[in-house]
Amino acid sequence: MPGSNARAIEKARTLPADAVILDLEDSVAPDGKAAARQQVSDAVTAGSFGPREVIVRINGLDTEWWLDDLNAVAKAKPDAVLVPKVSSPSHLEDVAERLVDISADQKIRVWAMMETPLAMLNARDIAAATKDLAKDTRAKITPGRGPMLPWLMSCVAAARAFGLDILDGVYNDLGNAEGFARECNEARDMGFDGKTLIHPNQIGPCNAAFSPSAEDVAQAKKIIAAFDLPENKDKGVVQLDGRMVERLHADMARRTVAIAQAIEERRLEAERV
Repeated sequence: MPGSNARAIEKARTLPADAVILDLEDSVAPDGKAAARQQVSDAVTAGSFGPREVIVRINGLDTEWWLDDLNAVAKAKPDAVLVPKVSSPSHLEDVAERLVDISADQKIRVWAMMETPLAMLNARDIAAATKDLAKDTRAKITPGRGPMLPWLMSCVAAARAFGLDILDGVYNDLGNAEGFARECNEARDMGFDGKTLIHPNQIGPCNAAFSPSAEDVAQAKKIIAAFDLPENKDKGVVQLDGRMVERLHADMARRTVAIAQAIEERRLEAERV
């Protein structure tokens, strides 16, 4: 949500999303930076975002605004600060050092946006320290994003190697609902944990793509139950419905069930409100 748009920030408090990103960067004109910074800080301080994580995207470290952004935002104590155009671990280190210098709440996390070819090459190091990728790589955006798959999967691999969550980039063609749904499904199959969105109309299809189906949950529970049997307690592999299932699949199944339970809890909470 643009940090300069009070109506959008208010709407963010009601959307069925897991997190909201209040933006101080690209969606805010240069002459509106200071006002947006104050408005976002006030909104985060006021709260009322419910169970949604609140993230503030600051301006890039190559701009004159990022220090003022970070100083103001840290006082408001968002769940995370999103740093754009991170190309090396040093960018995250600079942000971390500043947060320490101003005695910011240690619960504030730092999110990194991977947007450049150098970021892709440094993905492992950036992940260890903690699109418009198409523009800088000159890769064409095509259905299936074939030309970009190596770049995307490098980021997924780096995130998995260091136990981090990773979200797919935005889909800008708001009039192409079918294309958006397809890209959500592709991102899920590639291993992304979710997708960043730019319009409330995208929330429903995205949630549908990344939420376990009833069939997924039922199968996951069967796998868990099989490994929980006393005779299978020490086994690494069991036979289930005529196929061999490894213990790693039980771990994946538990994650599927946990996600489904969290979604149900969120639904019930929304109904109570």
